[in-house]
Amino acid sequence: MRAFWGALPTEGRWLLSTVAIQTLGRGLTLPFTLIYLHEVRGFDLGLSGTLMALIAVVGFLVTGPGGALTDRYGARAVLLTGTAAMIAGNVLLAFATTPALAAAALVLIGFNFGVSWPGFNALIASVVSGELRQQYFGINFALVNLGIGVGGVVGGLFADVGRPATFTTIFLADAASGLIPMALLLGPLRHVHGRAAAPADGSAAPATVGYLAILREPAVRWLTLLTFVGTFIGYGQHEAGFPGFARQAAEVSTRTIGLAFAVNTAIIVVLQFAVLSRISGRRRTRVMLVMAATWAVSWALLGLAGLAPGGLAAATGVIAFMGVFALGETLLQPTVPAMSNDLASDHTRGRYNALTAAAFQGGAIAGPVVAGFLLQHDLSAVYIGLMVLGCAAIAVVARVLERHVSPTVNGMPSEPAALGEGSPA
Repeated sequence: MRAFWGALPTEGRWLLSTVAIQTLGRGLTLPFTLIYLHEVRGFDLGLSGTLMALIAVVGFLVTGPGGALTDRYGARAVLLTGTAAMIAGNVLLAFATTPALAAAALVLIGFNFGVSWPGFNALIASVVSGELRQQYFGINFALVNLGIGVGGVVGGLFADVGRPATFTTIFLADAASGLIPMALLLGPLRHVHGRAAAPADGSAAPATVGYLAILREPAVRWLTLLTFVGTFIGYGQHEAGFPGFARQAAEVSTRTIGLAFAVNTAIIVVLQFAVLSRISGRRRTRVMLVMAATWAVSWALLGLAGLAPGGLAAATGVIAFMGVFALGETLLQPTVPAMSNDLASDHTRGRYNALTAAAFQGGAIAGPVVAGFLLQHDLSAVYIGLMVLGCAAIAVVARVLERHVSPTVNGMPSEPAALGEGSPA
């Protein structure tokens, strides 16, 4: 960690030093927004769920424009706009007494979610490069989990449906946490604009490179598909499929589910540094193969928990699932963003990151829908089988992807090489 910190430029240190504090505000509200809408504001459960879906849907819709704006006007400008929308959304949500006001607030939050991913990843890529970039994405992921995890614990202890003012407080605290990145971007990072710079010969000006042109690259198509499948069987199941299976099939308590999420966060925070050391200099596609195998084991453990419902074995299986799954997450998060940014050229970085973000959000939308349908129809065995099959699909896609990227993009040490099919256009 000392070596990594010493190698970071000053701008990278500023970006990384406040990540956990910034995301603590998100952790305060993330697990409790549905509870707030339903139990505090009195919206029916179906309407509350629909309102919550606005975050993902709006995020998906604005990701493409967000990536293009990042390339045209710079990551800093996009991030400032998105953060301002997030602050306004949380303040509005804190006092939203009608569905219309709540919807407007969640649209603002979703807008920030959609434009900030390509903007933030592009800003990171403009500051750090090479192997340091992969390490940065991994450590950033661990700190995000730490902030959200601590925020969730604090929010759980503080928020009380019998005292609506406590929910107002946590949403205002979430809004206040957005002032930290704004202060960084307006202060010590005001010169790091991350603006797109087209080649001097004008051969590929930002305005002329569209998403269809980028998707014509085989490496981009396969990486986008891998991201979608990985999210569908991974993060797309965190808020719906996993809790639903744990309650209906494994019949464990909500306390056990909460403990499982805590174990997930702890393992990510504890192991991410060691994992980064182990995967350094190795082919990223091979790391994805290990991730796929790890996730297949985790889903098998959850399936076994459903065979002995309601007892200690079920609780152990549910917790073990989240622990093993977390190990796979530490392999995924450093590799996919780093590969996407290594494929991109400087003037298209926003759009490359937007494609990855759109694939992630698409998986996050489709995952709960499929899980809800299967679990509602008592097809828990089919559900687990589909998840394991998804892990196998990741392995196949990773092997194909390997044939379309250069060794450098695939995480191998830099060395002189002719441009290949996987090289940036």
